[in-house]
Amino acid sequence: MTAEQLKVVRTAVPARLDRLPWSRFHWRIVVGLGTVWVLDGIEVTIVGAIAPRMTEPGSGIALTAADIGTAAALYVAGACTGALVFGQLTDRYGRKRLFMITLALYVVATVATAFSFAPWYLFLFRFFTGMGIGGEYAAINSAIDELIPARNRGQVDLTINGSFWAGSALGSAGALLLLSTLLPTDIGWRLAFGIGGLLGVGIMIVRRQVPESPRWLFIHGHEREAERIVGAIETEVRAETGRELPPPHGAITVRQRHAIPFRDIAEVAIRRYPRRTVLGLALFIGQAFLYNAVTFDLGTILHTFFGVTSGAVPYFMVVFALGNFLGPLLLGRLFDTVGRVPMISGTYLGSAVLAAGLGVLFMSGGLTAVSFVALIALTFFVASAGASAAYLTVSEIFPMETRALAIALFYAVGTGIGGIAGPLVFGGFIATGSTTLVAVGFFIGAAAMAVGGVVELVFGVRAEQQSLEHIAKPLTAE
Repeated sequence: MTAEQLKVVRTAVPARLDRLPWSRFHWRIVVGLGTVWVLDGIEVTIVGAIAPRMTEPGSGIALTAADIGTAAALYVAGACTGALVFGQLTDRYGRKRLFMITLALYVVATVATAFSFAPWYLFLFRFFTGMGIGGEYAAINSAIDELIPARNRGQVDLTINGSFWAGSALGSAGALLLLSTLLPTDIGWRLAFGIGGLLGVGIMIVRRQVPESPRWLFIHGHEREAERIVGAIETEVRAETGRELPPPHGAITVRQRHAIPFRDIAEVAIRRYPRRTVLGLALFIGQAFLYNAVTFDLGTILHTFFGVTSGAVPYFMVVFALGNFLGPLLLGRLFDTVGRVPMISGTYLGSAVLAAGLGVLFMSGGLTAVSFVALIALTFFVASAGASAAYLTVSEIFPMETRALAIALFYAVGTGIGGIAGPLVFGGFIATGSTTLVAVGFFIGAAAMAVGGVVELVFGVRAEQQSLEHIAKPLTAE
């Protein structure tokens, strides 16, 4: 469509999507888009568990412990870079095109990693793998929120983001096999990367059935395609339910544009929604600090302070992962019924209290490995729902034209600040062997989450069961 063909259109597409009953179409969205977080959880956990094997003689690649840390840092750096690069492209060129490209990048990079023969080669492809995953965060969350009905958006978004931890539990279990004596030293770790690529190909096949976001289409001059897609979905739902759909309520008028200049996007965050920008930063930095600090260092804490052997760590990681997965799964519905503000502030402040209590008990020396992991799992049962809600929040409180980039920006900044500072602070405290200093690390994590909870109470947006266009008016709206 040329620039001359762009026009002002009035459409009921958002209302038509939001009034749909839950159907097989929505399950296809969940499977096609959401399962990548399971894959990410498997990838991160298996790689973390098998990393020591790559430093052993006969592994086929000469790595040191420092090289493993460098590879992990480059993966995170790649994720932040990918989120920013692909986030802007997702808003410009569409959700479907980019969620296919980012998944393809992940598959190619992770399979290439299986053939690593030198540290520089591993570093390069861990960075590109991270870019693919970072790009997925922006493309997937924006597409999910624009395709799922408003009344289900909170629960679906939280469950999908929390499914990372289902993958983490599977990854921990898989690591037990890959680290066993059944496989040669130079084969097990390569299989871990190969399996990740194979699963990615399977997701890509399913994902081909997911349509482009009709919301993105009508704003960018493709209203006929948007109408066609929504009409096909409605026909499928009618056939499945055997009854007519209720009439949609409300329409929106937009002045179509091919692209939104970056200066307009920046102005949205700085001038139109400064309070929401502060909210997004507080939520992301808080959860990134606590999560990355504990996740990266949990095995070291168990080994250093409780004498847990490296071979037994995956068993404890499974318990930790299950606690994280069950939080969003069981509490997710409450974010749509009780409401965003009470649930997000409650989970952030609740996890802060639990983390602080854990620090006190850790400092007292009264914990065993089992009781420590049980308390960690409880703390992150609550924290995981809040952390998943951070992604939901930034994807729904900014205008549609900036949605993917908003997710990318807050993810990159939050991970860049909290995700780097957390492991550095915790790792330094653990290295001292002091239970008091490790407890201080838990107190700092608790404070970071508490700040997020307080900011949510002050600046939170009541977005439950509201149309995305009602929460944040599109920039192109007349």
